[in-house]
Amino acid sequence: MADISATQAACGVVFLDKPIGWTSRQAVNSVARLYTEKGKKLVKAGHAGTLDPMATGMLPIMVGEATRFSGVGLDADKNYRVTFDLSYQTDTLDAEGEITGRFDVAVQLADIEEVLPRFTGDIEQQPPSYSAIHVNGERAHEIMRKGGTVDLPKRPVTIHALKMISFESPLLTLDIQCSKGTYVRSLARDIGAALGVGGCVTVLRRLSTAGWPEVVMIPFEQLSAQPEACLLPLTQWLRHLPIIKLRMEDALRYAQGQRIQLTRGNEGEFAVFCAADPANPKSEPLLLGTGTIKPGIQRMILHPLRVLPSALPRLTAMADK
Repeated sequence: MADISATQAACGVVFLDKPIGWTSRQAVNSVARLYTEKGKKLVKAGHAGTLDPMATGMLPIMVGEATRFSGVGLDADKNYRVTFDLSYQTDTLDAEGEITGRFDVAVQLADIEEVLPRFTGDIEQQPPSYSAIHVNGERAHEIMRKGGTVDLPKRPVTIHALKMISFESPLLTLDIQCSKGTYVRSLARDIGAALGVGGCVTVLRRLSTAGWPEVVMIPFEQLSAQPEACLLPLTQWLRHLPIIKLRMEDALRYAQGQRIQLTRGNEGEFAVFCAADPANPKSEPLLLGTGTIKPGIQRMILHPLRVLPSALPRLTAMADK
């Protein structure tokens, strides 16, 4: 493993190209170890949107204080490339499960083109029984593997776009742009059922989360060799948010969880920065966290939302210079 210095200060996001066979937790732990100083406690890390073990592709992994902002990925739209086999189905809806049915595939291209529009827009889908959804404090897949049963209610999701990439019977490959909470295995199952056949996922790859392109993905081997170079700053992860810069006095109050009165400002969520280091006016603004601006009685009010734990000590050190 590469020698990491100042690892306890590591903060940012790694866009791991998750290998097939790894669980999301295994991926998180493997990445965390790269940013952990030898002999020290494992640094905090978490993913921003789980992937099944058989899936590959974009798994954003938040490191250090950045874990407070995993929700950006969890709540974001996703883009997948999936291949599923129409000739059979399994209990897990993917190739890792036990076969529950086989089908003679007499599906034509025109049949698929007729069916796909039914699965675009706002739809309802039933999650797979083998999923990470909690049922009475236990994950559904754990209940199923113990021989139990689960009845997961349907949930609304949005399929923004559904594009056929290829059809070489019995294999159908689609490109899917969808909302959070979408289960691609359920979508494959339902499309297959609409065609009167199976729909077992054999290949699944996440191409994008929150609009981040494929080019930012890093194989684990490359990450292991250059961990510092592969860690993008938290400011990049929050790039979608408008910025508000505070003076030192207000920045200190914000870092202590206090609301800030503003002379003007638009409503919404913002990335909050301290304008500059008083001892170095040309320094880069310091990210403090996020906040929401709402109307007050006479002025707009900035409400702290997620404040970085390091914000107050870093500001205090700057103010004492």
